[in-house]
Amino acid sequence: MAYAIPQPTPAAVPVQGGDALFPVRRIYCVGRNYAAHAREMGSDPTREPPFFFCKPADAVVPAHAGRIVDLPYPLATSNLHYEVELVVAIGRGGVNIPVDEAAAHVWGYGAGLDMTRRDLQFALRDKGRPWELGKAFDRSAPISPLVAVAAAGPMDRAPIWLKVNGQLRQSAQVADMIWSVPEIIANLSTYFRLEPGDLIFTGTPEGVGPVVAGDVIEAGVDGVGSLSVRIV
Repeated sequence: MAYAIPQPTPAAVPVQGGDALFPVRRIYCVGRNYAAHAREMGSDPTREPPFFFCKPADAVVPAHAGRIVDLPYPLATSNLHYEVELVVAIGRGGVNIPVDEAAAHVWGYGAGLDMTRRDLQFALRDKGRPWELGKAFDRSAPISPLVAVAAAGPMDRAPIWLKVNGQLRQSAQVADMIWSVPEIIANLSTYFRLEPGDLIFTGTPEGVGPVVAGDVIEAGVDGVGSLSVRIV
């Protein structure tokens, strides 16, 4: 009996201000890119160069402005954590991109959540194993509509924040990142050829913590956008 080959449904993120969609090719994430968060995770930020992990493109959950998106509590964890992040959308490809040319490869920005099965992540980390089970699960990358660079506010001092049930849990500025957006792009492009459609989650500030069913997470980057999800 012959079976039809399933055709993948491409992941895409809405673009702010219209009906356009930004097709997603890959999702790269930067680990421990805020010093205070690195310390709360038990690391020394002065000793670590940037490092990266990936999520599958279909982990994206578009979170339209003004709506609360239901986000199912994932399988195989009892310690689900939020992490708010500035997301960089790549619009021009390249490899070995110089830092002073990196900004020209950015199409736009979004606000995203790197949802994390923290218990699995720590168990894997402590055994020296990859983090995939802790980070790369279904619906682990909610993201706001993307805003083009020309329409975004200044990124150098943009506040980044997250609330759970109305209570502020994370609050910092993009300027607090250890590695800037151009430095991240330059470094990442020494390992992978970046292409249009790539998203880069640039790291989270301190204040990460657990959520349970019924909690509502609001998060954003001023000048970029915000999103709201309800854990169900």
